[in-house]
Amino acid sequence: MKLEGEAVLLRIFLGDKDTYKGKPVYEQIVLNARKNNIAGVSVFHGVMGFGANSRVIHSAHVLALSEDLPVLIEIVDDEDKINKLLPCIDDCVQGGLVTMEKVKVIKYQHDKKYSTE
Repeated sequence: MKLEGEAVLLRIFLGDKDTYKGKPVYEQIVLNARKNNIAGVSVFHGVMGFGANSRVIHSAHVLALSEDLPVLIEIVDDEDKINKLLPCIDDCVQGGLVTMEKVKVIKYQHDKKYSTE
């Protein structure tokens, strides 16, 4: 797969306890993105934050382990492929924030030693 130039970055902010059909929302989104041949997806676990569902600060501080730490999912691909993924995002994400912005891809290349093609 080759991806260069203008692309789209989709960001999804939610909590790690958010579920959809019994699985974590982030897992559902990653699996759906893979099924749709999206160029790349990363899930980041936050150590502190708050958002749409709660103004309470969630923290991974040793003395106050939170029940619902922040999660950020970043997805990059061309706009058409991202748009095809949006119904899944809309369905899975019951609370949180979803943003989309144009990005310029400088380099996207498979490392041949990890390639399955």
